[in-house]
Amino acid sequence: MLTGPDPALNDRKSMTAKSKHANPSKNRSPRHRAREFALQGLYEWLLNQEDAAVIIEHIRQAHGFDKADSEHFVALLSGTIRNAASLQTELAPLLDRSLAELSPIEHAILLIGAFELANHLEIPYRVVINEEVELAKSFGGIDGHKFVNGVLDRLAAKMRAQEVQADKAH
Repeated sequence: MLTGPDPALNDRKSMTAKSKHANPSKNRSPRHRAREFALQGLYEWLLNQEDAAVIIEHIRQAHGFDKADSEHFVALLSGTIRNAASLQTELAPLLDRSLAELSPIEHAILLIGAFELANHLEIPYRVVINEEVELAKSFGGIDGHKFVNGVLDRLAAKMRAQEVQADKAH
C-alpha cells in the first residue's frame, strides 16, 4: 500500500536538477571562470588545431561566458596557444610519461598553469597551482589533480625559484 509519493523519485528529481551544471553551489570568480573557458578552448585546440581567434569567438558564445573575466580568458587562451611549444618543452622533463600520453584535459591544464607561472607574475604561484588543481578536480580524471599538483609544483620551483624559496622561508 502506497501512502505518498516515492521518496526515491524526489531524490532523482533533485539530483537531475543539481547536475545541470558542474559544481552549482561553488562560487566561482570571474578569473576562475576564465580558466574554465580557456581549458575548453585549449581542449578544442589540442584536438583540432583550430585557429585561436576562431576558438575565442566560439567560446564567447557559450552560456555563462558573461560571468568570466574576458580579458584574462583571451590572454590565457591566445598566449598559451602562441607559446605552446616552449611551454611543452618546459613541462616535458617534469612528466612521468610523454606529452602524447597525457589526456587532453591534463595537457591543457598543465599548459595553462605553465603559461600563468611564466607570464602572470602578479598571480602568486600557489594561486596558479591551486586554480589548476581545482580545474583538474572538476574536469580531469580521478587522480589527475595529484598529477597536476606535482608537475606544477616542480615547474614553479624552476620558473619562480625566488618566490618559492621566500615562501618556504616563512
